[in-house]
Amino acid sequence: MKKILICLGLSAVALLTGCNRSLDIVNPNQLTAESFWKTDADALAGVNAVYSTLHRGGISRWLPFYYIIRSDEGRSQSPATDIVNNMDQFLVTDYNYGNAYAIWNDNYIGVNRANQVIQNVPNIAMDETLKNRYIGEAKFMRGLFYYHLVTLFGNVPLTLQTSVVGDRPASATIAQVWAQIEKDLTEAAAVLPTTYSGGNLGRATKGAAYALLAKAQMQQQKYTEALTPLQWLADGEGKGIYSLMPNYRDNFLITSENNRESVFEWQFQENPAEFTDDDSQTPNQNYGTSIAQFFGPSGIGWSDGEANRWPIYEFNERTTTNARDPRLEASFLFDSTDVRGPAFTQIYGQTFLQRYGTTNKRVWFRKFQNDHWKNEEGYRSPNNWRYIRYADVLLLYAEALNATGKTTQAYAYVDQVRRRAGLPTLTAARPGLSQAQFLAQLKHERVTELSGEGHRWNDLVRWGDLGPQLASRDPAFSTFVKGKSELLPIPQLDRDLNPNLTQNPNY
Repeated sequence: MKKILICLGLSAVALLTGCNRSLDIVNPNQLTAESFWKTDADALAGVNAVYSTLHRGGISRWLPFYYIIRSDEGRSQSPATDIVNNMDQFLVTDYNYGNAYAIWNDNYIGVNRANQVIQNVPNIAMDETLKNRYIGEAKFMRGLFYYHLVTLFGNVPLTLQTSVVGDRPASATIAQVWAQIEKDLTEAAAVLPTTYSGGNLGRATKGAAYALLAKAQMQQQKYTEALTPLQWLADGEGKGIYSLMPNYRDNFLITSENNRESVFEWQFQENPAEFTDDDSQTPNQNYGTSIAQFFGPSGIGWSDGEANRWPIYEFNERTTTNARDPRLEASFLFDSTDVRGPAFTQIYGQTFLQRYGTTNKRVWFRKFQNDHWKNEEGYRSPNNWRYIRYADVLLLYAEALNATGKTTQAYAYVDQVRRRAGLPTLTAARPGLSQAQFLAQLKHERVTELSGEGHRWNDLVRWGDLGPQLASRDPAFSTFVKGKSELLPIPQLDRDLNPNLTQNPNY
């Protein structure tokens, strides 16, 4: 998949960009839509360009900041005060803040690329099964881009046709955006294959569409509806495709990408010739992700984003062999990543003691870092982002079952996750929980299993737990304003160009 994205995906990028500013000038040397969408090779290149959007800086770098650092599990001590104010402390004064605007812009570039595939591929004479697959992949990706947009910005415009200069779509309601996401993912699941092989590994599958559909439904608290796609994954056909990796850490190593626990992951690869995040500038585009550089420990990366310390205390249960939960070491770099302490904890080739002494209490997210194969970070990390893992699916299924009054049935899916970590099953450790008690336990289970993977913000939204009360474990929430801080402001640049866009409440 990585090779396909690089070799084919960008041949159409110049055509498939999403900018439609009023000052756009036609490039006479650029392919036009009329001359491009002719063959099955054009269709493939177009689809690959949609995937390539995930390499752009707004998505591969800044989007994780907003889902991880803005939640209570993350923090920023960056010397760049704009990062601290906008991404951590809810002090948003610039409605055109560049890093937030990059997320908005890049996701809409992805939407427009997907729209072009959906609009043009049906007219190409080619194998019908392959044609339907390409359209399904584009619908999956459009659903993914809108999932980001609705969970971060709320009432965003729905554009379902190729953008043209002069378009001024109105803001849609949040409910309308969710409805379109569900429609796209349902239609994608109907035509996508269950698995791929060889160079196609990493493309959207039926399971990926069902998983993202379930996540969309869960965010709307449509728990009964979410049971259907989750059941396919956990008890149906998906059960024979996906399973938990025996070693939890294998989910975050470059040597075990696209494994059987991966439901959908973003494909990255190192390009030594890169000097730009703009994926229309080939062959010099960064096919990697720079999140490892920006999350890297002090002295290794920029440390613009790091973890709060409270999550490490959630790993408070011993395994059945009386050892520490192995997920703690896999999830965080801190003074006791090695249970023996700072003198034994390795931080990129040196001990924690050597690098930071005895008083440093900072904690960094370890997942998706590269300390397992090199002693430095950079802007070209090839480590894939495991966007949806099967463990996430199992915990979501347990949550949906519990929410629909099936708490007893829900235990089995939490048990699978705990058993892989070496912990006693929840059935043995805490039998007979009430519905409310089981949800409280699930909140704990999702921290220990999924910390630093970008799910925490949406979890807090879904549970209704966002608010200033979180300041007791994350001081940034002392400036959280209910009814405002849940969403980012709609960029003023776009509102100036398009008077049909409505600003979010209290901005």
